Amino acid sequence: MADDFHEVLFPLDVSLRASGGPQRLTEIVTLASGREHRNGRWADSRRRYDAGFGLRGLDALHAVLVFFEERRGRLYGFRFRDRVDGRSGPPGRATGPLDQRLGIGDGATAVFPLVKTYGSGFAPYRRRIAKPVAGSVRVAVGGREVGPDAFACDAATGLVAFSPGHVPAPGAVVTAGFAFDVPVRFDTDDLTIDLAAFTAGEIPKVPLVEIVP
Repeated sequence: MADDFHEVLFPLDVSLRASGGPQRLTEIVTLASGREHRNGRWADSRRRYDAGFGLRGLDALHAVLVFFEERRGRLYGFRFRDRVDGRSGPPGRATGPLDQRLGIGDGATAVFPLVKTYGSGFAPYRRRIAKPVAGSVRVAVGGREVGPDAFACDAATGLVAFSPGHVPAPGAVVTAGFAFDVPVRFDTDDLTIDLAAFTAGEIPKVPLVEIVP
């Protein structure tokens, strides 16, 4: 992702008003008896957004146009801030180091990827988080928060690496709290702008699609 991804954030004032969310691909086969078989074709969900809903004036429209041109349309990915799902916990609560379980120490493993788990009862879904917000990651080992000297988190990959002497002991639960962005790209190579329609209140489409890490 590094060569075709720009570590830059889509205009924040536009993204916070965008619409969208997770998408799944489910194959459903209906039998002659009326019963059906369902099969999930994707192991991971993929988010889609329409940032057009966030355009509230010519300045915002121009900012998106400039951003689109610098990304060369669909060529380069970038960061997108999801207002509903951009934290390790609920959006209205501050993040804490106990929010998400990353794994269990074995005394040797020093690197843990950031993940967010959805659900807890029937079939929890673990989502890989590859674009944490720099400086937002807090980590705990065995229920106790560790200091910034104990680990480093790569904001471009979401990998938490413990420093020598701080590797989690066997059986110690590693948890983390963080804010994160979604890696996306434009889902079109054509950004159509009808200024007359925009002035009249028509919302242009600015489709974005998640790049699954």
